[in-house]
Amino acid sequence: MERVLVVEDDRAMRLLLKESLKNKGYYIEEAVSAEQALEKIKSESFDLVIMDVKLPGISGIDAIGKIKDTDPDTIIIVMTAYGSKDIALKAIREGAYDYFSKPFRIEEMEIVVERALEKRRLEHELNILRKREAKGLGFEGIVGESAAMKAVMELVEKVAQLDSTVLITGESGTGKELIARAIHLKSRRRGGPFVTVNCAAIPENLLESELFGHERGSFTGAFSQRIGKFELANKGTILLDEIGDMSISIQAKLLRVLEQREIERIGGKRPIAVDVRVIASTNKDLKKGISEKRFREDLFFRLNVFPIMLPPLRERKEDIPILIEHFINDAGKRLGISTEGISKEAMELLLDYNFPGNVRELKNIIERAIILAQDEKIITSRHISFAMGGLKGVPKSEGIEKCISLAEAKDMLERQLILDALKKTDGVQTEAARLLGLSPKNLWKKIKKHRIKVNK
Repeated sequence: MERVLVVEDDRAMRLLLKESLKNKGYYIEEAVSAEQALEKIKSESFDLVIMDVKLPGISGIDAIGKIKDTDPDTIIIVMTAYGSKDIALKAIREGAYDYFSKPFRIEEMEIVVERALEKRRLEHELNILRKREAKGLGFEGIVGESAAMKAVMELVEKVAQLDSTVLITGESGTGKELIARAIHLKSRRRGGPFVTVNCAAIPENLLESELFGHERGSFTGAFSQRIGKFELANKGTILLDEIGDMSISIQAKLLRVLEQREIERIGGKRPIAVDVRVIASTNKDLKKGISEKRFREDLFFRLNVFPIMLPPLRERKEDIPILIEHFINDAGKRLGISTEGISKEAMELLLDYNFPGNVRELKNIIERAIILAQDEKIITSRHISFAMGGLKGVPKSEGIEKCISLAEAKDMLERQLILDALKKTDGVQTEAARLLGLSPKNLWKKIKKHRIKVNK
Protein backbone atom coordinates (compact mmCIF):
# COMPACT_ATOMS: atom_id res chain seq x y z
CA MET A 1 0.00 0.00 0.00
CA GLU A 2 1.46 3.35 -1.05
CA ARG A 3 1.96 5.89 1.73
CA VAL A 4 0.86 9.52 1.35
CA LEU A 5 1.49 12.41 3.78
CA VAL A 6 -1.02 15.29 3.60
CA VAL A 7 0.40 18.59 4.95
CA GLU A 8 -2.38 21.17 5.35
CA ASP A 9 -3.24 23.49 8.26
CA ASP A 10 -6.88 23.89 7.18
CA ARG A 11 -8.73 21.04 8.93
CA ALA A 12 -11.63 20.81 6.44
CA MET A 13 -9.27 20.66 3.44
CA ARG A 14 -7.02 18.15 5.20
CA LEU A 15 -9.94 15.81 5.94
CA LEU A 16 -11.26 16.13 2.38
CA LEU A 17 -7.90 15.07 0.94
CA LYS A 18 -7.50 12.31 3.51
CA GLU A 19 -10.90 10.71 2.84
CA SER A 20 -10.64 11.03 -0.96
CA LEU A 21 -7.21 9.39 -1.11
CA LYS A 22 -8.08 6.79 1.53
CA ASN A 23 -10.97 5.67 -0.68
CA LYS A 24 -8.44 5.14 -3.48
CA GLY A 25 -6.59 2.61 -1.33
CA TYR A 26 -3.66 4.72 -0.12
CA TYR A 27 -2.36 4.81 3.46
CA ILE A 28 -2.71 8.42 4.70
CA GLU A 29 -0.84 10.34 7.41
CA GLU A 30 -1.56 13.98 8.32
CA ALA A 31 0.52 16.98 9.37
CA VAL A 32 -0.62 20.54 10.13
CA SER A 33 2.76 22.20 9.52
CA ALA A 34 6.01 21.71 7.62
CA GLU A 35 7.83 21.17 10.92
CA GLN A 36 5.49 18.33 11.88
CA ALA A 37 5.79 16.86 8.39
CA LEU A 38 9.60 16.86 8.58
CA GLU A 39 9.50 15.04 11.93
CA LYS A 40 7.28 12.34 10.41
CA ILE A 41 9.50 12.00 7.31
CA LYS A 42 12.58 11.51 9.51
CA SER A 43 10.97 8.52 11.25
CA GLU A 44 8.76 7.13 8.46
CA SER A 45 9.00 6.59 4.71
CA PHE A 46 6.42 8.16 2.36
CA ASP A 47 5.93 7.66 -1.36
CA LEU A 48 4.19 11.02 -1.80
CA VAL A 49 3.77 14.31 0.09
CA ILE A 50 0.85 16.63 -0.76
CA MET A 51 1.58 20.01 0.79
CA ASP A 52 0.04 23.47 0.85
CA VAL A 53 2.56 26.19 -0.02
CA LYS A 54 1.08 28.52 2.61
CA LEU A 55 1.71 27.02 6.05
CA PRO A 56 2.35 28.44 9.55
CA GLY A 57 6.07 28.57 10.34
CA ILE A 58 8.20 27.12 7.54
CA SER A 59 6.44 27.66 4.21
CA GLY A 60 5.69 24.82 1.83
CA ILE A 61 8.20 26.23 -0.67
CA ASP A 62 11.02 26.25 1.91
CA ALA A 63 10.05 22.79 3.14
CA ILE A 64 10.53 21.17 -0.30
CA GLY A 65 14.34 21.24 -0.10
CA LYS A 66 14.33 20.01 3.51
CA ILE A 67 12.08 17.07 2.57
CA LYS A 68 14.32 16.20 -0.39
CA ASP A 69 17.40 16.36 1.85
CA THR A 70 15.76 13.89 4.25
CA ASP A 71 14.35 11.53 1.60
CA PRO A 72 15.34 12.31 -2.02
CA ASP A 73 12.97 9.65 -3.41
CA THR A 74 9.79 11.17 -1.93
CA ILE A 75 7.61 12.82 -4.58
CA ILE A 76 6.08 16.18 -3.65
CA ILE A 77 2.89 17.78 -4.99
CA VAL A 78 2.04 21.31 -3.85
CA MET A 79 -1.31 23.08 -3.53
CA THR A 80 -1.53 26.76 -4.44
CA ALA A 81 -4.24 29.42 -4.43
CA TYR A 82 -5.98 30.02 -7.75
CA GLY A 83 -3.87 32.24 -10.01
CA SER A 84 -0.60 31.60 -8.12
CA LYS A 85 1.17 30.10 -11.12
CA ASP A 86 4.50 31.83 -10.35
CA ILE A 87 4.56 30.23 -6.89
CA ALA A 88 3.76 26.83 -8.41
CA LEU A 89 6.61 27.14 -10.92
CA LYS A 90 8.98 28.14 -8.11
CA ALA A 91 7.92 25.02 -6.19
CA ILE A 92 8.70 22.86 -9.21
CA ARG A 93 12.13 24.49 -9.55
CA GLU A 94 12.74 23.66 -5.87
CA GLY A 95 11.99 19.98 -6.55
CA ALA A 96 8.19 19.52 -6.48
CA TYR A 97 6.87 17.08 -9.09
CA ASP A 98 3.54 18.83 -9.83
CA TYR A 99 0.89 21.16 -8.42
CA PHE A 100 -2.84 21.82 -8.43
CA SER A 101 -4.68 25.02 -7.61
CA LYS A 102 -7.43 25.58 -5.04
CA PRO A 103 -10.32 25.24 -5.50
CA PHE A 104 -9.90 21.95 -7.34
CA ARG A 105 -12.04 19.04 -8.51
CA ILE A 106 -11.47 15.81 -6.59
CA GLU A 107 -11.15 13.86 -9.86
CA GLU A 108 -8.43 16.20 -11.09
CA MET A 109 -6.50 15.90 -7.84
CA GLU A 110 -6.75 12.10 -7.92
CA ILE A 111 -5.36 11.98 -11.47
CA VAL A 112 -2.38 14.17 -10.52
CA VAL A 113 -1.69 11.90 -7.52
CA GLU A 114 -1.95 8.71 -9.58
CA ARG A 115 0.39 10.11 -12.22
CA ALA A 116 2.95 11.04 -9.54
CA LEU A 117 2.76 7.60 -7.92
CA GLU A 118 3.09 5.92 -11.32
CA LYS A 119 6.37 7.82 -11.76
CA ARG A 120 7.46 6.60 -8.31
CA ARG A 121 6.64 2.99 -9.27
CA LEU A 122 8.63 3.23 -12.50
CA GLU A 123 11.61 4.76 -10.69
CA HIS A 124 11.45 1.97 -8.10
CA GLU A 125 11.36 -0.69 -10.83
CA LEU A 126 14.24 1.00 -12.62
CA ASN A 127 16.34 0.91 -9.44
CA ILE A 128 15.61 -2.81 -9.05
CA LEU A 129 16.60 -3.46 -12.67
CA ARG A 130 19.84 -1.52 -12.24
CA LYS A 131 20.71 -3.53 -9.12
CA ARG A 132 19.98 -6.78 -10.94
CA GLU A 133 22.17 -5.76 -13.85
CA ALA A 134 24.99 -4.82 -11.48
CA LYS A 135 24.83 -8.35 -10.07
CA GLY A 136 24.76 -9.88 -13.57
CA LEU A 137 21.27 -11.28 -13.13
CA GLY A 138 19.89 -10.60 -16.60
CA PHE A 139 18.63 -14.19 -16.83
CA GLU A 140 17.12 -14.22 -13.32
CA GLY A 141 14.07 -16.46 -13.22
CA ILE A 142 14.89 -18.12 -16.56
CA VAL A 143 15.71 -21.73 -15.74
CA GLY A 144 16.57 -24.36 -18.29
CA GLU A 145 19.34 -26.64 -19.51
CA SER A 146 17.48 -28.14 -22.47
CA ALA A 147 18.75 -27.56 -26.00
CA ALA A 148 15.58 -25.56 -26.74
CA MET A 149 16.14 -23.12 -23.85
CA LYS A 150 19.87 -22.82 -24.53
CA ALA A 151 18.99 -21.80 -28.09
CA VAL A 152 16.55 -19.17 -26.77
CA MET A 153 19.17 -17.73 -24.41
CA GLU A 154 21.72 -17.56 -27.23
CA LEU A 155 19.21 -15.55 -29.29
CA VAL A 156 18.65 -13.21 -26.33
CA GLU A 157 22.40 -12.59 -26.02
CA LYS A 158 22.66 -11.79 -29.74
CA VAL A 159 19.64 -9.52 -30.14
CA ALA A 160 20.22 -7.65 -26.87
CA GLN A 161 23.31 -5.99 -28.33
CA LEU A 162 21.30 -4.62 -31.26
CA ASP A 163 18.33 -2.26 -31.17
CA SER A 164 16.05 -4.37 -33.35
CA THR A 165 12.35 -4.84 -32.71
CA VAL A 166 11.69 -8.30 -31.24
CA LEU A 167 8.57 -10.47 -31.46
CA ILE A 168 8.34 -13.13 -28.74
CA THR A 169 5.78 -15.87 -29.35
CA GLY A 170 4.75 -18.77 -27.17
CA GLU A 171 1.88 -20.25 -25.21
CA SER A 172 0.65 -18.61 -22.00
CA GLY A 173 2.96 -19.30 -19.08
CA THR A 174 6.13 -19.94 -21.09
CA GLY A 175 7.94 -16.86 -19.72
CA LYS A 176 7.66 -14.26 -22.48
CA GLU A 177 7.97 -11.29 -20.10
CA LEU A 178 11.07 -12.80 -18.45
CA ILE A 179 12.72 -13.07 -21.87
CA ALA A 180 11.77 -9.47 -22.72
CA ARG A 181 13.29 -8.27 -19.41
CA ALA A 182 16.47 -10.23 -20.10
CA ILE A 183 16.82 -8.56 -23.51
CA HIS A 184 16.40 -5.15 -21.87
CA LEU A 185 18.86 -5.88 -19.04
CA LYS A 186 21.54 -7.08 -21.44
CA SER A 187 21.11 -4.16 -23.86
CA ARG A 188 22.65 -0.69 -23.95
CA ARG A 189 19.26 0.55 -22.70
CA ARG A 190 19.63 -1.23 -19.35
CA GLY A 191 19.89 2.12 -17.56
CA GLY A 192 16.53 3.24 -18.95
CA PRO A 193 13.01 2.18 -17.94
CA PHE A 194 11.40 -1.15 -18.82
CA VAL A 195 7.68 -0.48 -19.29
CA THR A 196 5.05 -3.19 -19.90
CA VAL A 197 1.59 -2.77 -21.39
CA ASN A 198 -0.90 -5.66 -21.44
CA CYS A 199 -2.89 -4.94 -24.61
CA ALA A 200 -5.49 -7.58 -23.73
CA ALA A 201 -6.22 -6.18 -20.25
CA ILE A 202 -6.98 -2.58 -21.26
CA PRO A 203 -10.26 -1.67 -23.05
CA GLU A 204 -9.81 -0.38 -26.60
CA ASN A 205 -11.18 3.07 -25.74
CA LEU A 206 -8.46 3.47 -23.05
CA LEU A 207 -5.52 1.73 -24.74
CA GLU A 208 -4.68 4.63 -27.08
CA SER A 209 -4.43 7.03 -24.13
CA GLU A 210 -2.43 4.45 -22.16
CA LEU A 211 0.10 4.10 -24.98
CA PHE A 212 0.35 7.62 -26.35
CA GLY A 213 -1.10 9.85 -23.60
CA HIS A 214 -3.59 12.72 -23.94
CA GLU A 215 -3.87 16.45 -23.46
CA ARG A 216 -6.14 18.05 -20.90
CA GLY A 217 -9.71 18.43 -22.20
CA SER A 218 -9.12 16.21 -25.24
CA PHE A 219 -12.15 14.06 -24.29
CA THR A 220 -14.72 13.73 -21.51
CA GLY A 221 -12.90 12.90 -18.28
CA ALA A 222 -9.51 14.18 -19.47
CA PHE A 223 -9.09 16.52 -16.48
CA SER A 224 -5.34 16.80 -16.88
CA GLN A 225 -2.53 15.95 -19.25
CA ARG A 226 -1.45 12.29 -19.22
CA ILE A 227 1.96 11.01 -20.25
CA GLY A 228 1.64 7.77 -22.22
CA LYS A 229 3.70 4.60 -21.81
CA PHE A 230 5.81 5.34 -24.89
CA GLU A 231 6.98 8.63 -23.39
CA LEU A 232 7.56 6.95 -20.01
CA ALA A 233 9.71 4.34 -21.78
CA ASN A 234 11.90 6.94 -23.50
CA LYS A 235 15.58 5.83 -23.64
CA GLY A 236 14.42 2.39 -22.51
CA THR A 237 12.28 -0.54 -23.65
CA ILE A 238 8.52 -1.03 -23.95
CA LEU A 239 6.95 -4.51 -23.93
CA LEU A 240 3.63 -4.70 -25.76
CA ASP A 241 2.26 -7.89 -24.22
CA GLU A 242 -0.54 -9.80 -25.98
CA ILE A 243 -0.27 -7.59 -29.05
CA GLY A 244 -2.49 -10.02 -30.95
CA ASP A 245 -5.44 -8.54 -29.03
CA MET A 246 -4.79 -4.98 -30.20
CA SER A 247 -7.53 -3.43 -32.38
CA ILE A 248 -6.88 -2.61 -36.04
CA SER A 249 -7.28 1.14 -35.43
CA ILE A 250 -4.59 1.23 -32.73
CA GLN A 251 -2.38 -1.07 -34.82
CA ALA A 252 -2.33 1.69 -37.47
CA LYS A 253 -1.16 4.25 -34.89
CA LEU A 254 1.48 1.85 -33.56
CA LEU A 255 2.78 1.29 -37.10
CA ARG A 256 3.29 5.04 -37.46
CA VAL A 257 5.27 5.10 -34.19
CA LEU A 258 7.53 2.31 -35.42
CA GLU A 259 8.07 4.05 -38.76
CA GLN A 260 8.41 7.66 -37.61
CA ARG A 261 9.80 7.16 -34.08
CA GLU A 262 7.35 9.73 -32.76
CA ILE A 263 3.99 9.74 -30.99
CA GLU A 264 1.12 12.16 -30.82
CA ARG A 265 -0.98 12.49 -27.69
CA ILE A 266 -4.77 12.44 -28.05
CA GLY A 267 -5.73 16.07 -28.55
CA GLY A 268 -2.10 17.02 -29.18
CA LYS A 269 -1.07 19.39 -31.95
CA ARG A 270 2.53 18.35 -32.42
CA PRO A 271 4.44 15.06 -32.71
CA ILE A 272 6.78 14.08 -29.86
CA ALA A 273 9.98 12.19 -30.70
CA VAL A 274 10.58 9.01 -28.67
CA ASP A 275 13.67 6.82 -28.43
CA VAL A 276 12.20 3.48 -27.42
CA ARG A 277 13.01 -0.13 -28.21
CA VAL A 278 9.84 -2.11 -28.90
CA ILE A 279 9.41 -5.74 -27.88
CA ALA A 280 6.06 -7.38 -28.62
CA SER A 281 4.76 -10.71 -27.33
CA THR A 282 1.75 -12.86 -28.07
CA ASN A 283 0.29 -16.33 -27.58
CA LYS A 284 -1.76 -15.95 -30.77
CA ASP A 285 -0.99 -16.97 -34.37
CA LEU A 286 -0.47 -13.55 -35.97
CA LYS A 287 -0.25 -15.01 -39.49
CA LYS A 288 -3.71 -16.47 -39.00
CA GLY A 289 -4.80 -13.06 -37.71
CA ILE A 290 -3.52 -11.51 -40.95
CA SER A 291 -5.50 -13.95 -43.10
CA GLU A 292 -8.62 -13.23 -41.02
CA LYS A 293 -8.08 -9.43 -41.35
CA ARG A 294 -7.60 -9.05 -37.58
CA PHE A 295 -3.93 -8.11 -37.75
CA ARG A 296 -2.10 -5.80 -40.15
CA GLU A 297 0.45 -7.52 -42.34
CA ASP A 298 2.67 -4.40 -42.52
CA LEU A 299 2.72 -4.16 -38.71
CA PHE A 300 3.61 -7.86 -38.45
CA PHE A 301 6.67 -7.36 -40.66
CA ARG A 302 7.69 -4.31 -38.59
CA LEU A 303 7.45 -6.32 -35.36
CA ASN A 304 8.89 -9.59 -36.63
CA VAL A 305 12.37 -8.21 -37.32
CA PHE A 306 13.87 -10.67 -34.82
CA PRO A 307 11.48 -13.48 -33.80
CA ILE A 308 11.97 -15.59 -30.67
CA MET A 309 9.68 -18.58 -30.13
CA LEU A 310 9.47 -20.03 -26.64
CA PRO A 311 8.89 -23.79 -26.46
CA PRO A 312 6.05 -25.14 -24.30
CA LEU A 313 7.12 -27.04 -21.20
CA ARG A 314 5.88 -30.36 -22.64
CA GLU A 315 8.57 -30.02 -25.35
CA ARG A 316 11.41 -29.51 -22.84
CA LYS A 317 10.56 -31.99 -20.10
CA GLU A 318 14.25 -32.40 -19.28
CA ASP A 319 13.99 -28.96 -17.63
CA ILE A 320 11.22 -30.06 -15.25
CA PRO A 321 13.50 -31.46 -12.47
CA ILE A 322 15.67 -28.31 -12.30
CA LEU A 323 12.59 -26.08 -12.50
CA ILE A 324 11.09 -28.01 -9.58
CA GLU A 325 14.29 -27.58 -7.55
CA HIS A 326 14.33 -23.85 -8.39
CA PHE A 327 10.67 -23.36 -7.40
CA ILE A 328 11.07 -25.36 -4.17
CA ASN A 329 14.00 -23.14 -3.13
CA ASP A 330 12.33 -19.91 -4.25
CA ALA A 331 8.90 -20.57 -2.73
CA GLY A 332 10.44 -22.02 0.42
CA LYS A 333 12.35 -18.77 1.04
CA ARG A 334 9.35 -16.57 0.29
CA LEU A 335 6.92 -18.60 2.40
CA GLY A 336 9.38 -19.41 5.17
CA ILE A 337 8.76 -23.16 4.78
CA SER A 338 11.65 -25.65 4.84
CA THR A 339 11.17 -28.53 2.37
CA GLU A 340 13.67 -31.37 1.99
CA GLY A 341 12.64 -32.22 -1.55
CA ILE A 342 10.23 -34.25 -3.65
CA SER A 343 9.54 -37.99 -3.79
CA LYS A 344 10.16 -40.19 -6.83
CA GLU A 345 6.43 -40.88 -7.14
CA ALA A 346 5.62 -37.17 -7.08
CA MET A 347 8.30 -36.50 -9.70
CA GLU A 348 6.83 -39.21 -11.94
CA LEU A 349 3.40 -37.57 -11.73
CA LEU A 350 4.85 -34.25 -12.84
CA LEU A 351 6.93 -35.77 -15.64
CA ASP A 352 3.85 -37.55 -17.00
CA TYR A 353 1.77 -34.35 -17.04
CA ASN A 354 1.58 -32.12 -20.14
CA PHE A 355 1.26 -28.73 -18.37
CA PRO A 356 -1.18 -26.76 -20.55
CA GLY A 357 -0.32 -23.74 -18.36
CA ASN A 358 3.40 -24.35 -18.89
CA VAL A 359 6.06 -23.06 -16.44
CA ARG A 360 3.58 -20.80 -14.64
CA GLU A 361 1.36 -23.82 -13.90
CA LEU A 362 4.31 -25.87 -12.62
CA LYS A 363 5.34 -22.99 -10.35
CA ASN A 364 1.82 -22.73 -8.89
CA ILE A 365 1.58 -26.51 -8.36
CA ILE A 366 4.91 -26.61 -6.50
CA GLU A 367 3.97 -23.63 -4.32
CA ARG A 368 0.64 -25.24 -3.34
CA ALA A 369 2.39 -28.57 -2.69
CA ILE A 370 4.98 -26.91 -0.41
CA ILE A 371 2.17 -25.44 1.70
CA LEU A 372 0.43 -28.82 1.88
CA ALA A 373 3.67 -30.66 2.76
CA GLN A 374 5.00 -28.27 5.42
CA ASP A 375 4.36 -30.76 8.26
CA GLU A 376 5.93 -33.72 6.39
CA LYS A 377 8.93 -31.87 4.86
CA ILE A 378 8.79 -33.99 1.67
CA ILE A 379 6.45 -33.33 -1.26
CA THR A 380 4.70 -36.61 -2.07
CA SER A 381 2.44 -37.73 -4.92
CA ARG A 382 -0.55 -37.06 -2.64
CA HIS A 383 0.44 -33.40 -2.30
CA ILE A 384 1.05 -33.05 -6.04
CA SER A 385 -2.27 -34.73 -6.86
CA PHE A 386 -4.13 -32.33 -4.57
CA ALA A 387 -2.15 -29.33 -5.87
CA MET A 388 -3.09 -30.29 -9.42
CA GLY A 389 -6.73 -30.20 -8.46
CA GLY A 390 -7.19 -33.92 -7.82
CA LEU A 391 -6.60 -35.09 -11.39
CA LYS A 392 -8.55 -38.23 -12.27
CA GLY A 393 -6.55 -41.40 -12.50
CA VAL A 394 -3.81 -40.31 -10.09
CA PRO A 395 -2.87 -43.31 -7.92
CA LYS A 396 -2.90 -42.97 -4.16
CA SER A 397 0.52 -43.23 -2.55
CA GLU A 398 1.14 -46.48 -0.72
CA GLY A 399 3.66 -46.61 2.10
CA ILE A 400 6.39 -44.05 2.74
CA GLU A 401 7.67 -42.03 -0.21
CA LYS A 402 11.35 -41.14 -0.06
CA CYS A 403 12.97 -37.94 -1.27
CA ILE A 404 14.61 -38.07 -4.71
CA SER A 405 17.73 -36.08 -5.57
CA LEU A 406 18.02 -33.85 -8.62
CA ALA A 407 20.57 -36.25 -10.15
CA GLU A 408 18.19 -39.20 -9.66
CA ALA A 409 15.34 -37.20 -11.20
CA LYS A 410 17.47 -36.36 -14.23
CA ASP A 411 18.46 -40.03 -14.63
CA MET A 412 14.83 -41.09 -14.37
CA LEU A 413 13.81 -38.59 -17.05
CA GLU A 414 16.77 -39.44 -19.30
CA ARG A 415 15.81 -43.12 -19.23
CA GLN A 416 12.21 -42.28 -20.14
CA LEU A 417 13.28 -40.01 -23.02
CA ILE A 418 15.50 -42.76 -24.46
CA LEU A 419 12.65 -45.29 -24.21
CA ASP A 420 10.29 -42.86 -25.96
CA ALA A 421 12.81 -42.20 -28.75
CA LEU A 422 13.43 -45.93 -29.31
CA LYS A 423 9.68 -46.54 -29.44
CA LYS A 424 9.16 -43.76 -32.02
CA THR A 425 11.96 -45.15 -34.24
CA ASP A 426 11.00 -48.83 -33.86
CA GLY A 427 14.27 -49.50 -32.04
CA VAL A 428 16.55 -48.01 -34.72
CA GLN A 429 19.30 -46.53 -32.54
CA THR A 430 20.82 -44.18 -35.14
CA GLU A 431 17.39 -42.56 -35.65
CA ALA A 432 16.75 -42.44 -31.90
CA ALA A 433 20.15 -40.76 -31.38
CA ARG A 434 19.26 -38.14 -33.99
CA LEU A 435 15.94 -37.41 -32.23
CA LEU A 436 17.73 -37.01 -28.89
CA GLY A 437 20.55 -34.88 -30.30
CA LEU A 438 23.16 -37.49 -29.34
CA SER A 439 25.83 -39.38 -31.23
CA PRO A 440 25.06 -43.13 -31.68
CA LYS A 441 28.07 -43.89 -29.46
CA ASN A 442 26.78 -41.72 -26.60
CA LEU A 443 23.29 -43.18 -26.94
CA TRP A 444 24.69 -46.71 -26.62
CA LYS A 445 26.56 -45.70 -23.45
CA LYS A 446 23.35 -44.34 -21.95
CA ILE A 447 21.40 -47.46 -22.97
CA LYS A 448 23.95 -49.56 -21.07
CA LYS A 449 23.93 -47.14 -18.10
CA HIS A 450 20.14 -47.37 -17.74
CA ARG A 451 20.05 -51.14 -18.51
CA ILE A 452 17.56 -50.69 -21.32
CA LYS A 453 16.81 -53.84 -23.28
CA VAL A 454 17.11 -53.33 -27.05
CA ASN A 455 16.67 -55.59 -30.04
CA LYS A 456 20.02 -56.42 -31.66
